[in-house]
Amino acid sequence: MSTPSENAKPSNWNVPNVLTAIRIVLVPVFAWALLAHPADPGWRWGATAVFVVAILTDMADGKIARKYNLVTDFGKLWDPIADKALTGMAFLGLSILGELPWWITIIILLREWGITVLRFAILKYGTVMAANKGGKLKTVTQSVALAMFLPGLMFMPAWWGWIAWAVMVVAFVLTVYTGIDYLLAAQKTRAAYLAEHPGEKK
Repeated sequence: MSTPSENAKPSNWNVPNVLTAIRIVLVPVFAWALLAHPADPGWRWGATAVFVVAILTDMADGKIARKYNLVTDFGKLWDPIADKALTGMAFLGLSILGELPWWITIIILLREWGITVLRFAILKYGTVMAANKGGKLKTVTQSVALAMFLPGLMFMPAWWGWIAWAVMVVAFVLTVYTGIDYLLAAQKTRAAYLAEHPGEKK
């Protein structure tokens, strides 16, 4: 029989959620570092460093939350938002600088923020949609691709550019695929809820 302490939900004031908040704060810092002096290799590497540090906080907060049972609804909802704010700024920045086609950025951002809106919409069915394995793989692949693009392909050897583009293509495909997967999962969640609450409006 479980004790009250085992059933108690963890407080939102915990290390994983603080790391999520730090990642959000780093977004404007990263944007400034990337766009302030885009033709300066030093600044580009500085922006890349900020991006990588922010991404590492994402890896850390997830592991800490699972290891110490600190998973909260706040974290489930805001952790992916923090990720999307960071990677979204990177995609936008690269397109503003003319280093990544706008159509790639637009499709990716439509998927990313569309799923974020979907997460909020699905809350009324009593469920928080956490990132699944496919979504996590997508985030990792996007992060690697962006980290390779951010120093500036024009400053890097040709082989670096080829690898960067290959990873970016994989990230793009995963982004679209997992977006469809989330839509199907949301539809199942909605259908299951309405089946249990037939009197509620669809």
